Formats: sequence, C-alpha cells, structure tokens
Amino acid sequence: MIYASDLDRTLIYSLGAIGVPENTPGLIPAEIIEGKTRSYISQQALNQLMDLNTRIIFIPVTTRTIQQYKRINLFQETVIPDYAVTSNGGNILIGGVVDKEWRESIGRLVARHSAGAEEVRSYIKAIVREDWIISENYCDDLFYSFMVYRDQLPLDEITNLSDRLYNLGWRVSLQGRKLYAVPAAVNKSDAILHLRRTVRSEPMVASGDSLLDKSLLESADYAIAPCHGEIFAEQQSGLVKSRYPFTKESGVFAGDEILQYVNMIYNNLTALGVGPL
Repeated sequence: MIYASDLDRTLIYSLGAIGVPENTPGLIPAEIIEGKTRSYISQQALNQLMDLNTRIIFIPVTTRTIQQYKRINLFQETVIPDYAVTSNGGNILIGGVVDKEWRESIGRLVARHSAGAEEVRSYIKAIVREDWIISENYCDDLFYSFMVYRDQLPLDEITNLSDRLYNLGWRVSLQGRKLYAVPAAVNKSDAILHLRRTVRSEPMVASGDSLLDKSLLESADYAIAPCHGEIFAEQQSGLVKSRYPFTKESGVFAGDEILQYVNMIYNNLTALGVGPL
C-alpha cells in the first residue's frame, strides 16, 4: 500500500499553524533550523507514521522546494522515505536524488501549455499590491510563492487573479500567509501517478489540506483531509461536496486522526487480503 501525504498543515505544523501553545505536551520537533524549531508533529502521529513506514510505501508530497524539504529533520533522520515529491510535483526524489527525466518532462509540458513566468508575474503584480507582499520567491524555476499580509489581502482580488491565471495555464492557492501561482502541469497528482506506476504498489491512501492537494486526494483510492485549510473551507461553503472524510480535530493533532485513518485502511485491506500491500 502507498500512503502519499502533503506535509505542512497536514502532518507537520509551523508555530502559526499548530493551533495549541508551543509547550503543549505531545509535540515533537519536526524541523529545526539554526537551533530553533520551525515545525512540529505530534508524538502520537509520529509513532504511527514510524510503524506504518515499516509496512507500506510512504511518500511525502509537498509544495516545498527540494532545499526546503531536505531541511525537515524528521524526513532526513527519523522517517526516511525512499521516494518524495517536491516542488508541488515538479520534482521527484528517489533515494534523495532528483529524477532528471521527470523534471525535464515537466519543463517541456510547462513550456507547451502555460504562459511564461514573467508574464504571469506581471499579472500578479498588477493585482497584488507591493505593500501586501512580504517576500517573493520563484521556486525551483517552476512556480511563484509570495509571503503576504493575509489580513490585508482582499479575497475578491485573489479570485480575480485566479480566474485570470487559469486562462494562462496557471493555478492559484492561498495557504495561510503564502500565495502560490503554479503552472497547471506542475501538480501533485501527475507526479504521484507516475510513482504509482514505478513502485507497482496498490492501493493508495492520501491526505492534504490545500487546493494544491485536491488532485492528489482525487487520484487516491482513499483520502482524508484535516478540518482546516482550503479544502475544508470549500466543503464548509457548501459549493463542493467532498467524497472523503475530514478530521474532527484541527491543528497539529489532526495528524493523529489522519494516521489513525491510514492505519485503519491498511488493517482493513490486510484483513480482506487486498494487495499487493
């Protein structure tokens, strides 16, 4: 069985996303930079993930760049996956090494089906004012990430931006204080479907919280999302009816329920003799 999961705000949580005081019992550092903890995972979630990792194929699937992914101590020292998807699907790591064929194929698709990065940047800057932006990054030569003042950002302007960029072959996602603009070809589902064919293991469970995770969840046989983030907000609006369940807890302890769900699916499939697992 494959378990493919988004990381930030799904399994690991920054200080701004944990939803509880930093000194709450049961929190384990997941990412430490220059002696300071930048993100946490719950002890219960970590225990379940470590156990599952010995029995299934666990694949982190993140919008983080390669460098940002590799600084997560948890996945370099404690739970070390054989495969990882970074850059929102733009890069695949096998044994920590970039799959160059995959990256080159993504580059060709982006060039063929999406507007150029500079053209898209000009659209963004025409809508998102400079004083709303804290920082800007062009990530792994694939997509834009803007750190923004969320409370100053008019949501109707983001909707307008999303509509404009959709017609240019790009997708927009607002996650916490980060605004992403990503070419349509750079997506998590295509990358994970490629890996499913590579590892030849079925079925697949997925988890994630943002609109950039929707394609990942929809490509899985089983899926679950936390009761926070864009997917949950979309569900709460009543405009979309998701086919997968949501956790009862929000914040860092949603990870406990997510891993419980994955473990339940694994046990049920094992009991039924469904495989290969």
